[in-house]
Amino acid sequence: MLTCQRGETMTTETPVGQYSTTITDERPTGERADLLSALRQARFFMRLTTKGMDDEQAGRRTTVSELCLGGLIKHVTATERTWAAFIEFGPAALPDFMNFTEADYRRRNEEFRLLPGETLAGVLAAYEAVAAATDQLVAGLTDADLNTSYQMPPAPWDLNPEARSVRRAVLGIIAETTHHAGHADIIREAIDGAKSMG
Repeated sequence: MLTCQRGETMTTETPVGQYSTTITDERPTGERADLLSALRQARFFMRLTTKGMDDEQAGRRTTVSELCLGGLIKHVTATERTWAAFIEFGPAALPDFMNFTEADYRRRNEEFRLLPGETLAGVLAAYEAVAAATDQLVAGLTDADLNTSYQMPPAPWDLNPEARSVRRAVLGIIAETTHHAGHADIIREAIDGAKSMG
């Protein structure tokens, strides 16, 4: 049986004329592994709130807000996609909130609702695709990458923003996901009494 530690390469020796096998464990270690583990756990609980739901239930509002389960999945997908673009390309990838139009705000608000023609399966598939891309991106970061900081552009809610590191952007995705997983728990419990935990 072949065994190797993370990050090590092992080659088996075989007689001439036969094949050799190289196994490389390229899973991230250290901080990157911790960040990815926390992110995957947050996503798991976010998705768990939709388990067994149909499209009508996923689009149902159960509080006075506009939030619904399908809309929350759409929102965390869009948020993760945006911050992953920031990690890869810097602040130029972020929306220009200072010049948002009414149409821009309307589109942003639609992130929180399951619109006609949208399905829970469809928004979950989009979330999975974004998650896979983010995981690949984070797994490839170096310590220097995590420490890279960019000056954030101004926004209506923060006219004098500070610099933000790539590390903080990853932590922000985790925080956003766990924050909205809590909202989703409340919405789901109001639909059928189901709880993610407890």
